[in-house]
Amino acid sequence: MKRLSVILAALTLMVFAAPILAEDAATPPPAAADKASDTMQALRDKLKADKKLVVSAALSLTDAEATAFWPVYDSYQKDLAALNTRSMKLIQDYSNSYGSMTPASAKGMLDSYLKIEKDRIALMQSYTSKFRKAVPEIKVARYYQVENKIRAVVNYELADAIPLAE
Repeated sequence: MKRLSVILAALTLMVFAAPILAEDAATPPPAAADKASDTMQALRDKLKADKKLVVSAALSLTDAEATAFWPVYDSYQKDLAALNTRSMKLIQDYSNSYGSMTPASAKGMLDSYLKIEKDRIALMQSYTSKFRKAVPEIKVARYYQVENKIRAVVNYELADAIPLAE
């Protein structure tokens, strides 16, 4: 369990390194643009692999369970990435309008946030039956716990980093 905590902490640190690197890579000279893009892709690949290690350690899948679980996991992660991209865009929009937010833009961002959260719950619900077909119920619950813990750490860091609206 201690190993799982260390891996989770490392994964969290890497999740927060990505936005910082993205900021630095936002306006690179033309020659560095490809290198920055390659670096970001390498970081994303590393994050995916590390998250998979955390999940694997937490679930202790048998060979048969792993054969059924990982394709569902990969599909879920792809769909979850789309939601996370929407969340990052919303954070960028918030950042861009910080200090000059209008009531209309505040309403639009809040509505977007609520839609993303609604879609996140719908996604979890849509995959629950797929995970239940792949692994025993306790492992499904444990998997969602791992996802929830990762998300809680990310949300904590975001809450700490993002100032209240002005």
